[in-house]
Amino acid sequence: MLRANCQHPIQKQKQYTSKMKYYIISGEASGDLHGSNLIRELKILDKQAVIHCWGGDLMEKEGGILKKHYRDLAFMGFVEVIKNLRIIFKNLSFCKQDIQNFKPDVLVLIDYPGFNLRIAKWAKEHGYKVIYYISPQIWAWKENRIHIIKKYVDKMLVILPFEKTFYQKWNYEVEYVGHPLVEVIDKFKNSSPISYQTANEREIIALLPGSRKQEILQKLPIMLEVSAHFPQYQFIVAKAPGLYDSFYDNLLQQYSNVSSVSNQTYDLLSQASAALVTSGTATLETALFGVPEIICYKGSTISYHIAKRLIKIKFIGLVNLIMGKEVVKELIQEELTVEKIATELNLLLNDQNRKNKIQEDYAALKDLLSKGGKASKNAAESIHEFINSTLT
Repeated sequence: MLRANCQHPIQKQKQYTSKMKYYIISGEASGDLHGSNLIRELKILDKQAVIHCWGGDLMEKEGGILKKHYRDLAFMGFVEVIKNLRIIFKNLSFCKQDIQNFKPDVLVLIDYPGFNLRIAKWAKEHGYKVIYYISPQIWAWKENRIHIIKKYVDKMLVILPFEKTFYQKWNYEVEYVGHPLVEVIDKFKNSSPISYQTANEREIIALLPGSRKQEILQKLPIMLEVSAHFPQYQFIVAKAPGLYDSFYDNLLQQYSNVSSVSNQTYDLLSQASAALVTSGTATLETALFGVPEIICYKGSTISYHIAKRLIKIKFIGLVNLIMGKEVVKELIQEELTVEKIATELNLLLNDQNRKNKIQEDYAALKDLLSKGGKASKNAAESIHEFINSTLT
């Protein structure tokens, strides 16, 4: 079976305040991953640090005291947000009261802008220091959020190289710390030799349909139908950590060459010949594993057409955005059909020139993202240094 697995030197002459209190807020699976690595590095700097957090199992495992799980926070798309406004406002109220009760030395916000920018405004007005780690994608849409960030965020740590240039045009200095996925994936590759084979030793196609129920239901059925066009391959679905196995059962049971794994996405990507991936962090993870991929996106019709009028960027996949060109194919909304996926997947599997070009671009991508060094460590040191400088 697949196995579960998943510098900036500190100035030693300075005397740091110990046992600082951190309140970290992330609202989805990727934020839980990056938040967990940040917590680990913060605890190396200050073993007595007390960290309350919104996130998931990974952050809790690293020693964060979990106040709210991201599975209770993830609402995708305009319509879904409107339907759940009552819950969202209830969560905001709880968060503010919880911060007041804890009285942290610093509030660290990880992406999740709809919620976190509201908390940033409230926190700054109530005298708390606010650091943002992993910028909201305001370069894609809602660029006017820059005014909120400049007014209410004391320090911004960015993980995409072009974000530093973007913020400079607004006369707002940010710090590029590198992308945390580079170190996460390199560590996995170096410590996790692979010995898995499918029952009949078929090559693997990985399916990464997302982490929220709404997006999975929109895309996974289409991805699964593609398996009938490639009976010689084994299709394996990476289940979302926040969802129960029973959610997937009815979707998968009718396909003979489809199986699934839980909490083993990196093992899966280590062995995949190609992947069908929803937009988001998973597209970048797939690229850093060197797996040729197709980016698959489909949302509710209303949400998609609203977003299409608001979003200004040419691509939706992080791989293409960072490289400034189409490295991997994007099939969006009406283009996401079984026939088009099958055509593109056949190219990834059988066109050697296509495969070689993707690998060249992936190597250049990793080089761009590695220039900041070890991102989690850099971020933790920057946060720790900033807070100590405000307390002395």
